[in-house]
This record gives sequence, C-alpha cells and structure tokens, in this order.
Amino acid sequence: MEYTLFTKLAAEFVGTALLMVFGNGSVANVELSKTKGHHAGWINIAMGYGFGVMFPVLMFGGVSGAHVNPAMTLAQAVNGMFPWSEVLPYIVAQLLGALAGQLIVYVTYLPHYASTTEPEAILATFCTTDAEDSRFNYFINEFFGTFILVLGALCALSDPWGAKNPAAASIVVGFIVWGLVTSMGGPTGPGLNPARDLMPRLLHAILPIEHKGTSRWDEAWIPVVAPIVGAIAGAWLFKLLFA
Repeated sequence: MEYTLFTKLAAEFVGTALLMVFGNGSVANVELSKTKGHHAGWINIAMGYGFGVMFPVLMFGGVSGAHVNPAMTLAQAVNGMFPWSEVLPYIVAQLLGALAGQLIVYVTYLPHYASTTEPEAILATFCTTDAEDSRFNYFINEFFGTFILVLGALCALSDPWGAKNPAAASIVVGFIVWGLVTSMGGPTGPGLNPARDLMPRLLHAILPIEHKGTSRWDEAWIPVVAPIVGAIAGAWLFKLLFA
C-alpha cells in the first residue's frame, strides 16, 4: 500500500517524537535529581534508545520507512535509494518531531529539572557532548556509530529474511542501537541523529531552566555533520556490497 506524503510525514513526526521520549526520557530518568530512576545506570539509557528506535520502526516502517533521522534520509537519497523530492519534507517532519518529543520529556520531568543543580546532568538530557572534550574524538565516534547503524539497519530491513518479516527486522534494528549505545556510546552519548541533538539543544538554549549552564553551540555542528557523513558512507557500502 502506498501512503500519501502527508501520512508519511505524520509517521516521521510521531516516530521521531517517540524516539526522543524513550531515548532522552531515559537519560532524564537517570540523570535528573530525585527521579525514581536516578543513577539507574547506562544500561537503562541504552534500553531507552534501543526501544526508542525499535518502536517507531515497528509502528511506521511500512508507512514511511521510519527513517526518524535526517542522516538516514539524506544517506538514502545520496545513494539513489530515496527520492530527493521528499528529502526536505521528511527532514522538517523529523526536526519538528524531535522538538515535540523533547518538550514532552521536559514537561514530564519539570519538577526534577527544577531540583537538579548540575549543568552537565541537565545538558545530557537534551544533547550530546564528548567525555574527553575532544572535537576530533566527538566527530570520529559519531561518524562510526552512525556508519554502523545505517549499514546494519539497511541490511536487516532489506535482506530477504528482513523483507519477509519486517517486524523481526525492526526488532534487530532496535538491538543494533541498544548495542551501539552500550559499546560505542561512552565517548559522546551517542547522538547518531542530527535531529536528536540539534532540536533538543535549541530547546536547552531557550527553556527557563535555572541551573542549565551553556548549550555548547561551538561544537553543535559535530553531531549534525558527522552522522550525516557516516550515514552516507554506511548506505554507500550497503549498496556496493549487499543491495
């Protein structure tokens, strides 16, 4: 069944919002003061992001492809796997979805933002940073993380078994994200998605949070550019070897 562009964009909007709710919501649960999940640990966050990708792909993979990531959309378009005419609408829907999802996280954790005094903990619930404060490491980590994500997702969803059973493939994609956060997430978070970092960082800059500190705009280009470059490389390798 072929859906209208509006329906596809609605799927991208809702899917990206869900990614933020599950992903950054899990970070808020761990990092913010006085939550019932405070200091629950990295596995809690990895699960949140894994489910944050798994559920939108299960729900909307058959509608829009469930890119929920501008890097995935651009990578497929650059490699001739997605129409350029739909790239800008998809990205706008994803950006707005990320904004909406982060607002939901903020509203639901509002008392905990008020009681948290550590700027780094607050910033972590919005966007990524590099643990060693190294821009080179930041870029490399985001590049390779997104490279692996896109290559793995395209293989899972496009291989004969995945095409025959898209639900199973969607679950695998969620586990790829879960695994990436546990294995390669230590240095940066990670982002792996320009919308997941850029729009929450914008909200961090404008929301009235008392102890939020700086939004670190001087490095904000890295989790936007690096995932796009990594995704294009991952889709290129998939098309070269496995498509």
